[in-house]
Amino acid sequence: MVCSSCASDSGGPKTDPRWRRALWIALAVNATMFAAEIVAGIAGGSRALQADALDFLGDAANYAISLGVAGMALTWRARAAMAKGATLVFLGAYVLLSSLWAAWHGSLPHAEIMGGVGIVALAANGMVALMLFRFRSGDANMRSVWICSRNDTIGNLAVVLAALGVFGTRSHWPDIVVAIVMATLGLWGGTQIMRQAHRELDVSAASADGSHRRYSRPVV
Repeated sequence: MVCSSCASDSGGPKTDPRWRRALWIALAVNATMFAAEIVAGIAGGSRALQADALDFLGDAANYAISLGVAGMALTWRARAAMAKGATLVFLGAYVLLSSLWAAWHGSLPHAEIMGGVGIVALAANGMVALMLFRFRSGDANMRSVWICSRNDTIGNLAVVLAALGVFGTRSHWPDIVVAIVMATLGLWGGTQIMRQAHRELDVSAASADGSHRRYSRPVV
């Protein structure tokens, strides 16, 4: 599921080459799976796959922020998190609205595409979680990344179950229900990220204002 915390918000720069290498691999896997699932979701008419693609995009952004802005000033990390949150909200709203439209006007999704891509996604997330397993006892930054990858397997499993439901019932409702749940979680996660980023921007602005006043105070 989309995580409501950004990995870069809680820690400084990571100098461990194994950690950075793991993040680069996780970023590549999640970005690739986002592209594959969004294409398969549109081609196969599956809103659940599109919602799961949103999850992969959120994780890819999480890893990219960890690699790109960790160690920078709080203001820059908060701005990056704000952009990530806004993107998740936009995509979550798109999937939610398209799912509601498809509930009454959509066609039956291709269960074979849903199941096949869902299994590949489950394997990809399982590989990432296993790779990050060694960092589960690290600081909050490391632990949050591993927890996100571990929890994402729930979303992938939900897609596979939705595919079985579509195949067994010959109805699009299993796909729609899973998509609505995942899109709602995406909206919630993006909103939480934006709220946290807004608070951090306020703290950064207040700190900068205090420093400015302290150093600009006239000497008597």
